[in-house]
Amino acid sequence: MKFGSARIAAIAAAAALAGAVVGAGAYALFKSDGGTTVVRRVQVTQSLQAADKSRSALSVGSIYKLAYRGVVKISVTSNDSSSPFNQQSQRAQGSGFVYDTKGDIITNQHVVDGADSITITFWNGKTYSATLVGSDPSTDTAVVKTDAPVSMLHPLQLADSSTVEVGDGVVAIGSPFGLEETVTTGIVSALHRLMTSPNNFTIDDSIQTDAAINHGNSGGPLLNMQGRVIGITSQIESDSGGNDGVGFAVPSNTARTISNRLIATGKVDHAYLGVSLQSATNGARLGGICSSTPAAKAGLQVGDVITTFAGKKIGSVNALRFAVDAKRPGDTVTVAYLRGGKSRTATLTLSSRPSTPC
Repeated sequence: MKFGSARIAAIAAAAALAGAVVGAGAYALFKSDGGTTVVRRVQVTQSLQAADKSRSALSVGSIYKLAYRGVVKISVTSNDSSSPFNQQSQRAQGSGFVYDTKGDIITNQHVVDGADSITITFWNGKTYSATLVGSDPSTDTAVVKTDAPVSMLHPLQLADSSTVEVGDGVVAIGSPFGLEETVTTGIVSALHRLMTSPNNFTIDDSIQTDAAINHGNSGGPLLNMQGRVIGITSQIESDSGGNDGVGFAVPSNTARTISNRLIATGKVDHAYLGVSLQSATNGARLGGICSSTPAAKAGLQVGDVITTFAGKKIGSVNALRFAVDAKRPGDTVTVAYLRGGKSRTATLTLSSRPSTPC
């Protein structure tokens, strides 16, 4: 489902554009001819328990000591096969963190996108190969699995990102510009930001932070002051292409849900309504409807204001977005809406989100 909203996103390829929001994943890619390209990379997270705000805040140094062995550098190699006569090897680097003792690691989808080989470097410099378990461009989340021994695996705990508040202290650990185990700190600058995913859908409830995030940080953990992961560092907004103090992270609750699905099945299917949305006084107004989608087949029209979805009252665009995300493709739901001031209902069956918005 595509939503009409101010979009905070872009991908690493946009780094050279003034005012671009860029993925912080690949800090450099190299071709044998000396040219520079962009590649994306992936990481997986561990989901354990929610943040306990009654627990005393730790110092930055203590958080680092608690978490650094669970943070990894991810190196990706891919082959550019756009020309059969000029195949080039491309390399990129990003970050990730250990999710469980089975070898699952969480990162961003854009870090490992198109990877032919993946290498994980741990805190002590030891490297191990990894394979892609699955990735979800709609949430810029991916899981890779390494063959490293259990002794190397130090999972990080995921906090409940719904408890995060503006002003909370945060710590980011990653490999900006390939500099492993780099620590930066700051605060949660804002909540409920909307990032644009690599396939141009909306990533909800993103966390904004002023902790320094640069290329190579993508896929690394954003930790609270108890040392638990509240997000996956993913994008920066920058005029220069470097850190300007505006970074964004995929919330840990999203990372937990998506990673668990990827580990279980290797893929994630999102429910799809097929509309763009606009704010309305008491609901979510349809600003556009894609053809041959559930909304179009149910007879919904541009200008309709959805007030109830699957029995839940809809008071905002975000409420409808969350209600649809809570469903699965194939679910049949009843929608109540206003058209011309009159209340109507429609029953529709949600489909799977396409690879790109209509």
